[in-house]
Amino acid sequence: MGFDEYQTVIKRSDTADYKSWQKSKNVSDPAFMEKALGLAGEAGETVDKIKKVLRDKNGKITNEDREEIVKELGDVLWYTATIARYLEVPFSRVMEKNIIKMESRMARGVLHGSGDNR
Repeated sequence: MGFDEYQTVIKRSDTADYKSWQKSKNVSDPAFMEKALGLAGEAGETVDKIKKVLRDKNGKITNEDREEIVKELGDVLWYTATIARYLEVPFSRVMEKNIIKMESRMARGVLHGSGDNR
């Protein structure tokens, strides 16, 4: 399944909130804010699972750990794709823009460092 198809499939799970967003198109709309906060929460849950593998298992990941992390990554993906949908951006565009940004940084030797526009 491609990312744009994924974005289309998951919209079934977010119909009511999306209708609210369509009326306001304002990032302070509760529907949009819930998605943004959800993304942050799921990213936190993902790294928390990784932290526990480091802390409790000396960094040795089990198949069960891997599957739990994959579940959380799926939630991160859902929120990311949903936010892109609210912004009326195909998920493939998000991917393309990221590839262009990372290739530019690599070519300029600034993969490491700080700042969005390095």
